[in-house]
Amino acid sequence: MMATSHSVSLPSRLALFALLSLSSSFFLWKSRRLRRLRLSSQNPNPDPSPRGKLFFASQTGTSRALAGRLAERLHAAGFPFDLVDPRGYEPEDLPKETLVLIVASTWEDGKPPPNAEFLARWLAESAEDFRVGSLLLSRCRFAVFGVGSRSYGETFNATAKDFSRWMRAVGATEMLPIWEGDVDNGDVDEVFDSWSQNVIGLLKGDVRENGGHLASTLEINGFDSVEVEEEEEEAMESAVVDMEDIAGKAPSRKSTGALSNGGQNGDNGLREMVTPIIRTSLEKQGYKIIGSHSGVKLCRWTKSQLRGRGGCYKHSFYGIESHRCMEATPSLACANKCVFCWRHHTNPVGKSWRWKMDDPLVIVNAAIDQHTKMIKQMKGVPGVKQEQLLEGLSPRHCALSLVGEPIMYPEINSLIDELHSRHISTFLVTNAQFPDRIKMLRSVTQLYVSVDAATKDSLKAIDRPLFSDFWERFVDSLKALQDKEQRTVYRLTLVKGWNAEDIDAYANLLGIGKPDLVEIKGVTYCGSSATSKLTMENVPWHSDVKAFSEALAVKSSGEYEVACEHVHSCCVLLAKASKFKVKGQWFTWIDYERFHELVASGKPFKSEDYMALTPSWAVYGAEEGGFDPDQSRCKKERRHGAASIRG
Repeated sequence: MMATSHSVSLPSRLALFALLSLSSSFFLWKSRRLRRLRLSSQNPNPDPSPRGKLFFASQTGTSRALAGRLAERLHAAGFPFDLVDPRGYEPEDLPKETLVLIVASTWEDGKPPPNAEFLARWLAESAEDFRVGSLLLSRCRFAVFGVGSRSYGETFNATAKDFSRWMRAVGATEMLPIWEGDVDNGDVDEVFDSWSQNVIGLLKGDVRENGGHLASTLEINGFDSVEVEEEEEEAMESAVVDMEDIAGKAPSRKSTGALSNGGQNGDNGLREMVTPIIRTSLEKQGYKIIGSHSGVKLCRWTKSQLRGRGGCYKHSFYGIESHRCMEATPSLACANKCVFCWRHHTNPVGKSWRWKMDDPLVIVNAAIDQHTKMIKQMKGVPGVKQEQLLEGLSPRHCALSLVGEPIMYPEINSLIDELHSRHISTFLVTNAQFPDRIKMLRSVTQLYVSVDAATKDSLKAIDRPLFSDFWERFVDSLKALQDKEQRTVYRLTLVKGWNAEDIDAYANLLGIGKPDLVEIKGVTYCGSSATSKLTMENVPWHSDVKAFSEALAVKSSGEYEVACEHVHSCCVLLAKASKFKVKGQWFTWIDYERFHELVASGKPFKSEDYMALTPSWAVYGAEEGGFDPDQSRCKKERRHGAASIRG
């Protein structure tokens, strides 16, 4: 008998059977879940938990740290709470809870951090499913504190708001409105402590819910709704981008009296960038704050060369005199929150300049004054040489990097002119998020663009940018280098496990900006921080950096060659052979006097016009490893007996 046209092959029947089985299993699971939820909501006393639950939704540790602090305060006040990582919690136990506190940060695209994804999904489904009912958590009281950055626009504290909405939708009673820590203003710790005080007051009965004492307390702490609406920031892109719970002293909407006039500049209504709390935090790290938005700091390499113990890699690569180098920035604000930031995000963030602005002449004068004062304080320090100390009092170089984004400062060109007029060279580092500012930038001695990753996803993970179009801005910033006649540099910071494996992608980026030089440096581990998950495991060895550099040079098809290295800094320099290699010798050093002559002439000039011969000890593969033989090596004995080279 012939088979009919309606016959179905065996594989097709098996696939159909598997699909039906899967659908049936899902339906059965869903039905059982809904039945348990209904029983929970109908049971007036589902074995309530004797202890409150304190959940933290955290990616990098800030919300967890805040929750831990509150748990200690609650315990001391006589209220036992379990500190709970949602990742290990079964949401179907929520109907048993009578007290729930949530400290939540917002992560990527306004979503919760990975550790709270399942809890959030469970609550969202329950809140939207009419079959669950609105009495599921009718015996539960809760409160939510959000940690976020208002610079992210509409996604600011989105996770905290979602948790509040979902909890109310399934019947829980909100003890007090959401409090929001805004890291842009600098006092998250202070706001969180005020919120914690109110929570404990509610539990003690000193503060009444939904009005009375609570309302007045909120008003005192700056949370009246009128103020929140009046103080909306200038229009920012409502783009949904990567948001992080940031550690450090960063504030919220509540700081109405943080500055002498409410944080405002009485002349034009603009805020000061550096709030008192941010100032205190940066000063503890050794910064000298200049005016309302600039800073200067004494680099450890400056101190090292004052002792004759060697300079930084810029001394080896470009002839910088480290003891005469001033590290400064005209903008402490930045548009990124890089995972390897040395400053642990105690500085402000922003997408545009929205603060009061200081005069560039005032900034330069104050920076030099503060720098020379710090140099003078080195007098009498063991090992400091008198000749270097006297030279150090007259800085000849300025590294415009430090922390923040210097080209955000609207008068950056005037500031550069002021430095050049004093024969101070300029090494400016930008984070590749402001291509238009790069295009309008006047010639500096050396222009850097931080190339922290080679793909869109890895750049988002490492730099944690505020802009939604961060990748387009990044690429446009690289393209902007092609039209620059001064020396241009890609600065690559290698982080093992994050970006050290993308050699092909990095090679592709070389063709976009065609930089003169490429600095490849291993990430510096700066200790534990709630803002960063990096450990020593992410720090590459110098051998790793060398292997990466050599491979990248090969990928460039000979356009770039490995030119210099500085072993102590775990740093290698690639240079365009066609420009900087003359008759087999490298010319990566800079003739600074010639540079200033060219600037003063007012005529166009190119990077080749002020290059100088690189000494043999700085060349890649030299026995000295980039250490200046005129300096003295210093070995410091560690407790375990091993010696390390200091330079």
